Amino acid sequence: MQKIECIIRPDKLENVKEALGKMGISGMTVTQVVGCGLQRGHVEVYRGSEYAIHLLPKVKIEIVAPDDRVGQVVRIVSIEARTGQIGDGKILIYPLDNAMRIRTSDARVTALL
Repeated sequence: MQKIECIIRPDKLENVKEALGKMGISGMTVTQVVGCGLQRGHVEVYRGSEYAIHLLPKVKIEIVAPDDRVGQVVRIVSIEARTGQIGDGKILIYPLDNAMRIRTSDARVTALL
């Protein structure tokens, strides 16, 4: 099992969610986050004054998937979230040694997916 963290533009969330749903991936955690990278923020004008926005809104999607489906998940997210511009995001993959469903205390890996 692996944990896949995807940090993407907020407007791409629905595309990613739909594509993963078609693939049979329905379990995910979505969090609104802010961050900066190569974009280094941007300047906005409000009532005639310029303001530097250094942290930009992003969405973090966390998915747990079996090892044999990680490549598919990564491919779908990278296709659906891509705009070709700086700030499209990152995909991080972590090994997951164990997990437990709280409701049933079931720690069997196959039962959790």
